[in-house]
Amino acid sequence: MAKARLDDRGVRHDRFHKKAKREGFAARAVYKLEEIDDKLDLFHAGDRVLDLGCAPGSWLQYARQKLGDTGLLVGLDRPAGIDSMRTIPIGRLIAGDVMTVSIEELKGDLSGFEVVLSDMAPDTSGIRNLDQMRSEALFERALEIALAVLVPGGNFVGKLFQGPDFKKLTEDVRKTFTKMKTVKPASSRQISIEQYVVGVGFKGAQA
Repeated sequence: MAKARLDDRGVRHDRFHKKAKREGFAARAVYKLEEIDDKLDLFHAGDRVLDLGCAPGSWLQYARQKLGDTGLLVGLDRPAGIDSMRTIPIGRLIAGDVMTVSIEELKGDLSGFEVVLSDMAPDTSGIRNLDQMRSEALFERALEIALAVLVPGGNFVGKLFQGPDFKKLTEDVRKTFTKMKTVKPASSRQISIEQYVVGVGFKGAQA
């Protein structure tokens, strides 16, 4: 069988890439979220959704389809990523650093969110333990934000490279949600060490 062709940036033109282009999504990553949602029923009409590291926008595009016109979407990414998304009508976009952005800026005039998403990954160095450590820091920050902005019963999805603190971080999710699952979507590359850690049913700020 012929290998999937690579473009100049090393992105595989596999069936998920082709499907995303055909269906009008900004990236193949949309099918990771779709599979997680199919398994765990993350979204409901009218939900408020916060997407951390939202560029190029496919997760917000999917959420918009699931929420309907009454849902509210907020996305955060670095300025260059946000600039690339200005033509996608998907909600309020914030240009900033996830490590320093304030909870007040993320929430705006909202009381909270029903869903927090994070597909954030570090700028990889090729040094496995360094990339794992950076991924863990991003995941910890995403979870910290989720615990600050989710309403009781809310859901969280965060990307996490498998590394030394994987068990500890998944246990942190288990403690604060009624259900914790790890998912390796079919559209993730086989060689990838990424997992998605999902918390369903936030117990509330006092948990």
